[in-house]
Amino acid sequence: MPSFQPVIGLEVHVQLLTASKVFCGCPNRFNPDQPNTQVCPVCLGLPGALPVLNAKAFDLSLTTATSLNCTIASFTKWDRKQYFYPDLPKGYQISQYDLPFSEHGWLDVADVEGQSQRVRILRIHLEEDAGKNLHDEAHGKADSKVDLNRAGTPLMEIVTEPDIRTAAQARAFLEELHLILTYLEVSDCNMQEGSLRCDANVNLHVTLDDGQVVATPIVEVKNLNTFRGIEQAVAFEIERQQAEFLQSGRKLGDPGVTKSTRGWDAERGRTFEQRGKEEASDYRYFPDPDLVPVTVSDARKQQVKEALIELPAERRERFQSTWGLSSYDAGAIVAHGRRTADYFEAVTQLAGDAKQAANWVMQDVARELNERKIEIDEFPISSSVLGTLLAEVVAERITVKSARDVFARLMEEADDGQSPVESRIAVIIDEKGLAIVRDSSVLEAAIDVVLAEHPQAIEDLKAGKQQAIGPLIGKVMRQVQGADAKQVREMILARVATQ
Repeated sequence: MPSFQPVIGLEVHVQLLTASKVFCGCPNRFNPDQPNTQVCPVCLGLPGALPVLNAKAFDLSLTTATSLNCTIASFTKWDRKQYFYPDLPKGYQISQYDLPFSEHGWLDVADVEGQSQRVRILRIHLEEDAGKNLHDEAHGKADSKVDLNRAGTPLMEIVTEPDIRTAAQARAFLEELHLILTYLEVSDCNMQEGSLRCDANVNLHVTLDDGQVVATPIVEVKNLNTFRGIEQAVAFEIERQQAEFLQSGRKLGDPGVTKSTRGWDAERGRTFEQRGKEEASDYRYFPDPDLVPVTVSDARKQQVKEALIELPAERRERFQSTWGLSSYDAGAIVAHGRRTADYFEAVTQLAGDAKQAANWVMQDVARELNERKIEIDEFPISSSVLGTLLAEVVAERITVKSARDVFARLMEEADDGQSPVESRIAVIIDEKGLAIVRDSSVLEAAIDVVLAEHPQAIEDLKAGKQQAIGPLIGKVMRQVQGADAKQVREMILARVATQ
């Protein structure tokens, strides 16, 4: 049997977060309910209209390329990519061909075993997006429309080298890239709205029985817009190409086709044939005569580099080395986004216990965010309030259970229009009697009553049935508000041992 080595490269398309489009002043926003309302002579390609580069779009592109370790070109130009499609009103797309603004970068991602895998980046270039074709085949008749609101949206294309070997690696790369882009705030990366979409180039290097290595034709799976979708599509395509190669008597298909495109049917879980893939010569690239080239000075490159924020990989490492978090906890917090990581770090600095802060941010806070469908910036309990509350737990002045009671009261007050503040914590603790009771005589009296009422539990504990202690602890804590469960447990065990 021959052996198969998948070879995978990705082309990731990212819509940039700018107020206006890349070559005109039309609004750049997702607006499917009002089609063809964000257009002008420039993005419609009307005669006499002249494009002007959006400087913000270029700046965001420079930031992205620098974060991905790319070499920034000192000179870059714009090209016209000629092809006809209903959603491309000019009949060409302004893009970059032989002189992209950046190339030769890399991104390290962790594979399923946690090992680092370096994926090289061939190039990153800036272009304009096309419009969108809308197809409705309901009620037995086909109806197609074109919405050109998206035409002219600044689109950054990130092209990797074919360094990816598995479907899981492809997903991991896209997830890490998504995280970086949102941390940098160059894109909202809303995959449902098309702000981040991906084409996957998949083929197989086949080692035959005699040691000869041949390659199957490259298949480009188009417009993948979910993490699960890219993993499933790549996995399916690998299996399909293996089966096709074996069933065809080890023939490589039509020798005239070196590359083809396929779509992804998520419902059926399979790719489907679309068309043969154009080569660069088919697009008849030539320099755009209406746009001047862009030069980037060494000083500008250095300025972009110095302005970079801490990236997700660096933050994960620092959360482990500085705050002592596990790899899992650090990864989970960072994966929830830059603002959540900022919130966690502010809470930790006040609480003095990173693990406690991580548990609360990933459980209690995350639950409230999900239930209320809000972002961390909208959360009514600030990092300073939560940090102050957790400092009470860390100092063992209240229990975790009591802290959750305070947290719940603060959320109720926020729902009633009150703004939770640090001073309310002490008031609520006092009102509800939540302070940990250290007076052993009070605890001993409560334990006496509970043990007297439950002689069988004492016998069970003596017989080694440790689960019997749980209900006893609960009853003591109900009698003594603010009792520390750990202290109560130790006192019960000591009492039983002497009986």
